[in-house]
Amino acid sequence: MRTHVITAALLCAALGAVTACGPDAGTSSGATPTTAPPTTAAPATSEPVRDDKPTAAEKATVPDFVGMGLQSAQDKAQELGFFGLDSHDALGRDRMQAFDRNWKVCNQNVEAGTSAATDTRLDFGAVKLDETCPAKEEKAPSAAEGKMPDFRGKSVKAARSALDSGTSITVDDASGDGRWVLVESNWQVCTQSPRAGTAVEGRPVTLTAVKFGESCP
Repeated sequence: MRTHVITAALLCAALGAVTACGPDAGTSSGATPTTAPPTTAAPATSEPVRDDKPTAAEKATVPDFVGMGLQSAQDKAQELGFFGLDSHDALGRDRMQAFDRNWKVCNQNVEAGTSAATDTRLDFGAVKLDETCPAKEEKAPSAAEGKMPDFRGKSVKAARSALDSGTSITVDDASGDGRWVLVESNWQVCTQSPRAGTAVEGRPVTLTAVKFGESCP
């Protein structure tokens, strides 16, 4: 009899443990489980309205650069906000201003005292420090109209630049010494063939030249 009582007690204890570990443990019978409220996404922020209208360029008074060293003129222009800068050979020899400190300004494309937008390109006509500025700037020759320009007195480099890149050009030393014409901007044309005014039409061109400072024979 005692054995049956102990067995029944153990069975009840086991059943109670299973019930306590079930999925509904700790909840009252018939209770409705609570659910979290749905989350609401934050509204997307609207992008700011873009203003694509170009802003007006600032203005500055253009100084008188004539007589200044080319490097100093360029530095002064940049201090005022002008960053579009060009320079060219005022003697029309088509030389490059490789070392700006060795050149001086003879003229400028924007008149001194002008109030100009800082995005304006400034162009300086220049010569080397030991040279004299021309009273009137020498213009580089051009064969744009299909006619042979008058190259006499112009640099060989300027003559070559005036012709189409496919033109055959021969250059000889007019002095007869047989020197090589290496730095063409340092040589001036003495004679040319075909003569000035002739239609270019792809014809070969022959030039004779001497160095600047020398006289043509």
